[in-house]
Amino acid sequence: MQEKLRRRIDSLHQDFTAAWQKLDLDQKQAELEKLEAETADPEIWRNPDYAREQHQKLARLNSEIEPWRLLKLQIEDLGEILELGDNDLAAELEEQIKNLENDFAKLKKLLRFNGKYDSSNAILRITSGVGGTEAMDWASMLERMYLRWAERKGFKATCIERTAGEEAGIKTAVYEIEGNNAYGLLRSEHGVHRLVRLSPFNADNLRQTSFALIEILPVIEGSEQVKIDDKDLRIDVYHSGGHGGQSVNTTNSAVRITHLPTNTVVAIQNERSQLQNKEKAMEILRGKLAQMQQEQQAESIDKLRAGESAKWGQQIRNYVLQPYKLVKDTRTKYESTEPEKILDGNLDEFIDAYLEENIQTDNHD
Repeated sequence: MQEKLRRRIDSLHQDFTAAWQKLDLDQKQAELEKLEAETADPEIWRNPDYAREQHQKLARLNSEIEPWRLLKLQIEDLGEILELGDNDLAAELEEQIKNLENDFAKLKKLLRFNGKYDSSNAILRITSGVGGTEAMDWASMLERMYLRWAERKGFKATCIERTAGEEAGIKTAVYEIEGNNAYGLLRSEHGVHRLVRLSPFNADNLRQTSFALIEILPVIEGSEQVKIDDKDLRIDVYHSGGHGGQSVNTTNSAVRITHLPTNTVVAIQNERSQLQNKEKAMEILRGKLAQMQQEQQAESIDKLRAGESAKWGQQIRNYVLQPYKLVKDTRTKYESTEPEKILDGNLDEFIDAYLEENIQTDNHD
């Protein structure tokens, strides 16, 4: 019995060590210790924005490392207890090893996030397709779905830009989703989503097909990861529509940035100042170009081709509410007969199916 338990704990330790190395947790531990020392220095608060940013990085890194560190200690402790050779503890040790194996199986899912930007926060951009009010309503249904999903995950969703439809729904909406591996999780949603239902917006209650484009971009805050030549940018400023009432912005604070080689345009007006809008627009532009680089498998930003980012075309997922109920992913073939559940934010089964299928074949890194 003791020998059998010893083989199980040795095997667990070996698999755990391989996972630890693959996730480069020694390097992340060193980075964590550096951040802990930096944030412990009161001088950091001379720059409050920077201090808050570093504290957020510290919290995010700590939450990523801590489960692995705790499991590592538990495996080592159990190995030491097994060395005592006490047969009276065999049944209890077997139960503990089983629990550790289950905990490790859950943590191993993090190995799917090995892409260059998988650990980053994500920009979620929703754009309604052709079809007027019907399509705008569908876009707002997707908006609710992703916000509910983020809430269930304990992620923070911050609205960057939102344009409502004239009668219902939204034309576009842009959110920043903050949380561990937010981009790594949400990248499965990048593409066109199709809805089939009985339309609530026409008198004949006919079946209607609607489309919405979902773009998932990594948040790249520093310019060192995605280097953009200033000469490749055209920056326009214009009058912001503001937030209405007393908050209407009367200055030219809105910013539109065009990346000329790819004709990629980002416009932001929600922030209070032109500088803030420019910074947010550049952050999103870096994410768009990084996403395009992955899609085109380009060696660098300079190699990107215009007009080949996420575009209207074949949908990645169908949501059918009439004449039957079915949600089906066209890539993984995973499906659910509970569309209401999915549209309420229960997306993990579709995300997991995509990540499991693409863990070996994805070229996103």
